[in-house]
Amino acid sequence: MKAQKATALTFGVAVALVAGVTLGNGGANVMPVFVDDFASRFRMSDSGAGLVAATQLMATAVVTLLLAKRAARPGRVRMTRLGLAVAAVGFLGATVAPEPMTLILANLILGAGLGAVYAAATAALAATDDADKASAVTISGTVGVTALLIMAVPEANHGLGEGTGFLLMALCCLLAWPLVRRLPDGPATPGTASTRADDTPAATSAKPSVVLLAGTALLWAVTQGAWSYASVLGRQHTGMLHSAVSAVLAISSVVALAGAVVGPAAAHRFGRMRSMAAFVIAQALAMAVLIFTHDPVLFIVAAVLWQTCQLAVLVQTLAAAALIDPTGRLVASLSGAGALGTGVGPLAVGAILDGAGAGILSLVLAVGTFAASLPLLKMTVAGAKASAQRKPAPVTVP
Repeated sequence: MKAQKATALTFGVAVALVAGVTLGNGGANVMPVFVDDFASRFRMSDSGAGLVAATQLMATAVVTLLLAKRAARPGRVRMTRLGLAVAAVGFLGATVAPEPMTLILANLILGAGLGAVYAAATAALAATDDADKASAVTISGTVGVTALLIMAVPEANHGLGEGTGFLLMALCCLLAWPLVRRLPDGPATPGTASTRADDTPAATSAKPSVVLLAGTALLWAVTQGAWSYASVLGRQHTGMLHSAVSAVLAISSVVALAGAVVGPAAAHRFGRMRSMAAFVIAQALAMAVLIFTHDPVLFIVAAVLWQTCQLAVLVQTLAAAALIDPTGRLVASLSGAGALGTGVGPLAVGAILDGAGAGILSLVLAVGTFAASLPLLKMTVAGAKASAQRKPAPVTVP
């Protein structure tokens, strides 16, 4: 079987990657808006709304992990479109759900569909000819489109009626259907020789270790858990108004796009291991300061630095995984583990905050960030070696 070469990152390919990753992770990113909608619509308690949210997030994470191996093979466009169709059915079900049990079932279905989309789209990142650039462009585009969804979904709920935000997401699935046709199918199937852009052989499908998956899940549990309570802590500790804290967090998310650019640049300039370690340290310290500080200025600086370093770490992690395993299985597996951590994080952080307070929480999160990053740093070293091995040998003239 003849292998395909890595796909060039054209505009069409970038649009396909952004569309797939945005919708695949859309449930998690827009979840605060969803929770507000169905909690109000069905008069749910906080725990009841949390159960519905956890159902969707866990379904997305589990399906992403289960389909990671399948996503390493050609057929990603078909897999993505099947996931979009399933997710659209789930979103429509959530729109018209008459009672909570139907809502939970609908979220289970849409979560499973989004998991298939997320596995295929993230695996496709590894099929491009420039993993660093593809990761940076995809993450930047995803952040921008997600920001629009976070504004559009509540506007639909308030302007057109409760539950309409789910209908909007179903329409987004329909819109994404033609956009994902340029999704890279992959350089080769697992177990066959594959070829990168420089005609050097690429690695076969890599099965991620439990330690690496656990580290990824822990890192995202820490990050997303802290982010879920950032607004509350900002108001309680600094005395800032709710609108001011929301503005700070929104601005920090936009400014953080610089991390998607700085991350690859730092990796090329200082090496993957050194730059990744620096971003991890800065992220951990900024997170601890944001949670513990009572000074508004420090809160703002910490929020911007934290989000910037987080995006830099994410881009470098995806790029390293893509270099190690060009089939995309490793990238998809790490994405699934990250989704799992995203679902668990808010519950764990909330329990620590209630039981031990912000001071202990800041220490736990800083230590957790360092511990979770160790296997990722090891993977980054392997990614640097893989990148070096794929560089064409210099030509000497006798």
